[in-house]
Amino acid sequence: MRKIGPADLATFLAIAQHSSFRKAAVELGVTASALSHALRSIEERLEIRLVNRTTRSVALTDAGQQLFSRVKPAFLDIEDALDDLNAFRGQPSGKLRINAARAAAKLVLLPIVSKFLQAYPAVEVELLVNDALVDMVAEGCDAGVRFGEMVAADMIAVPIGPRHRFAVVASPGYFEQHPEPVTPHDLSRQPCIRYRFAGGSFYQWEFEKGGIELEIEVTGPLTLGDQDLMIGAALDGAGLAYLFEDQVQIHVAEGRLQRVLEDWCPYYPGFFLYYPSRRQLPTAMRAFVDFLKVSR
Repeated sequence: MRKIGPADLATFLAIAQHSSFRKAAVELGVTASALSHALRSIEERLEIRLVNRTTRSVALTDAGQQLFSRVKPAFLDIEDALDDLNAFRGQPSGKLRINAARAAAKLVLLPIVSKFLQAYPAVEVELLVNDALVDMVAEGCDAGVRFGEMVAADMIAVPIGPRHRFAVVASPGYFEQHPEPVTPHDLSRQPCIRYRFAGGSFYQWEFEKGGIELEIEVTGPLTLGDQDLMIGAALDGAGLAYLFEDQVQIHVAEGRLQRVLEDWCPYYPGFFLYYPSRRQLPTAMRAFVDFLKVSR
């Protein structure tokens, strides 16, 4: 067997982590074609197939999975060793990649990141905004931001930002043609602006009052996958919308939107920054987590 070096293993790791030649190529700064040739060369030298690839998918073979599970921890140790050198620079440095839902990024994450970068100018932060529930580790991210109920149990979670609540709103013109709902059950008889997740499922509107919890699957002629568009549609009178209170409070205060069912909309713990449990956090990540804790 001809020699396999660290650069070859780094190439294999990128492909294995992303399950995509295209995404791995972006990370490594090469073309997908060059990456495919590099993997083929590695497999020929090892005399064993590591990856099964079709026109639509990339999947590890049993041998590839075993190599991945053995090599990845070693590379993490190398990353930790290099990151330890940041202590000699006097301040945290490095890159931080955070995946977040659009609402989380806009409402809580971006303001905190902006202040963090002022305090730690040697750190670079990249925000990857995606409303789909993605595997942030597989996407090459250091952390993610989601509601607490959506954070996997094997992750470390740190509260970020204040509590949040939802609001049911519509334009004054809408209520000239439709009665105000008194209970969440009344929503079944009114046109609602539905939200569809990137994965294809519809969001069910959640309510609670006096210990009674309800999840209402609303109907309506308009379905959107972007909350900013939902606000615009509600302003145009397209129907009732279910959005974060902070997203619509200025429109409610200035009379462009009217709020209903407010007593059925409780506060929720809010968003959490989550990241995988590791023996040692990268310097930039550790600085960001500490910054969150003192900023609360």
